Amino acid sequence: MKTKIKNAVSSKVNSIGLPILALCWVSFFWGTTWIASKEGVKHMPALQLAAIRQFIGGFLYISFFLYKKTPWPKGKQWNTILILSILNFVLSNGLSTWGVKYISSGLGAIIGAIVPLWIVIISFFRGERLARLAIIGLIVSFGGVCVIFYDHLSDFLIPDFRFGIFISIISTLTWAFGSLYTKKKAASFNPYFSLGLQMFLSSILLFAYTGASGTSVSLSSIPAISWWSIAYLVVFGSVLTFIAFIYALQHLPAQISSVYAYINPIIAVILGAVIFGETLNAAIAIGGGVTLFGLYMVNYSLRKGK
Repeated sequence: MKTKIKNAVSSKVNSIGLPILALCWVSFFWGTTWIASKEGVKHMPALQLAAIRQFIGGFLYISFFLYKKTPWPKGKQWNTILILSILNFVLSNGLSTWGVKYISSGLGAIIGAIVPLWIVIISFFRGERLARLAIIGLIVSFGGVCVIFYDHLSDFLIPDFRFGIFISIISTLTWAFGSLYTKKKAASFNPYFSLGLQMFLSSILLFAYTGASGTSVSLSSIPAISWWSIAYLVVFGSVLTFIAFIYALQHLPAQISSVYAYINPIIAVILGAVIFGETLNAAIAIGGGVTLFGLYMVNYSLRKGK
């Protein structure tokens, strides 16, 4: 009897407890990656940081799947991988990392959360009908963004701030295109091996750009704090947290596993205020909350449509 109870409890923990813990891990640590990026780009070129992070992360992924003797992609699959490496990692991850050099990590995280809005807008221009809830969600999110930026109107007079906002928004747009392209051209082989290849290829492209443009610095001149930031981003941003994310996706309903997307910006805003002294006032708190609620409505509409 005691053994049956123990097995039942163990089964319950494994089926619910561990996936929830994995989701909590994802919700917290992906929020902290904005802080790590902000600290890293203070002391070195942002695109070079993104290149080194993706090179190491991609190398680790590829090494693991080669050890597992996973088949290499074939033929046109390489075209898909190359396009996604440009959209998702060269442009989206590279530009979002560059963006937090000029704007707060919390603001960068809130902007990063608007990807579903672009997906809905792009789908609309492709001729798809929008559900009423998605339209309401778009309006609510736009209102929240207006509240947030109302407090930053004077900052738009600063060229660096405008540039940071611009490239951060572009990064969300390219990620949206990447998401839609993935849906349309889903590869017929291990998607996680594909992820590692995308990281690795994007790092080569970023290294080539920073080298040709003269914006890179020698590895020996990169300070220890930036190397620690890169190490944190690789371990917690690209490896451990992604494993936890996949585990949570496999064991939790979609509406629960997507909660991380709303918690990440909150974590980034709070830690940014605590660690870097970034602004955290009523406008950001209320506007951020309204924006995330609108995003929830859009995401719910997308899931319901599927």
